[in-house]
Amino acid sequence: MLKKALFFSTPFCLSLRNNQMIINTKEMPDMQRSVPIEDIGFVILEHQQTSITLPLLNALSDNNVAVIFCGDNFMPNAMLMNLDSNKTQGESYRAQIEASEPLKKGLWKQIVEAKIRNQAALLNKLGKNGERLKPYYTNVKSGDSDNREGVAAKIYWGELFGEDFIRSREGVEPNNMLNYGYTLLRAAVARSLMGSGLFPAFGIFHRNRYNAFPLADDIMEPYRPYVDEIVFDLYANGERKLTKDVKSQLLRLLFTDTVFGKITRPLDVGLTMTSASLAKCFSGIQKKISYPLLE
Repeated sequence: MLKKALFFSTPFCLSLRNNQMIINTKEMPDMQRSVPIEDIGFVILEHQQTSITLPLLNALSDNNVAVIFCGDNFMPNAMLMNLDSNKTQGESYRAQIEASEPLKKGLWKQIVEAKIRNQAALLNKLGKNGERLKPYYTNVKSGDSDNREGVAAKIYWGELFGEDFIRSREGVEPNNMLNYGYTLLRAAVARSLMGSGLFPAFGIFHRNRYNAFPLADDIMEPYRPYVDEIVFDLYANGERKLTKDVKSQLLRLLFTDTVFGKITRPLDVGLTMTSASLAKCFSGIQKKISYPLLE
């Protein structure tokens, strides 16, 4: 079932009644609407005067809803994460923790291949030279020991936004839009990992003592081009700032079609397929992570 994404950029009062999210304002308490908790997948709280009750937060957590809190700069800052979202969580955690280095290097090889392949597909889709990346996704070594990902990235960004563009969290536009889109994607990936019984804090390749979601950073890599495509279109149409409309369009990322062979699913559903396949890789049931090919 495709879940709803709710974005609150004005000061609403959010509470729980009969397993429904109740949405109203202090100025007009009688003017309210309700949304079934089971229909919600994402809640983004941007306005600093938004109020939300603890029973509602617990109900959202129990249903594995990604609740994203924005800071004073209106950028996503934190996320509510359920600690018991899968019935076989303990078993999955053990398989994940005990994964051997050869297994993790093999998984990272698959991730890098899928990422560069999707980068090439996006460039070709936009009428640019994606063929330049073919030698990189066809020759990835175990663990990407010769950093094909990094070399391909330089070519990719130069083709996508011009040779002068530098991808950086603190860089000039459209880095601001890329940052926002990637943060949404990261939260969605973390949610899908938890739903598959995996712990986002145990990464495959990404390791940083200050990073709470390194596994999400690993698994999201092949999905980044889906963000890049939206940002490219926004930038080509003259958008430079993170307006409410731009954020709304970036949020539609979650409903973008992803293609797994002959199966097409919204990105949010596709993430569950990827996370479930990763859990099976850790447990030894299968050897390949399921990733979509951008079309």
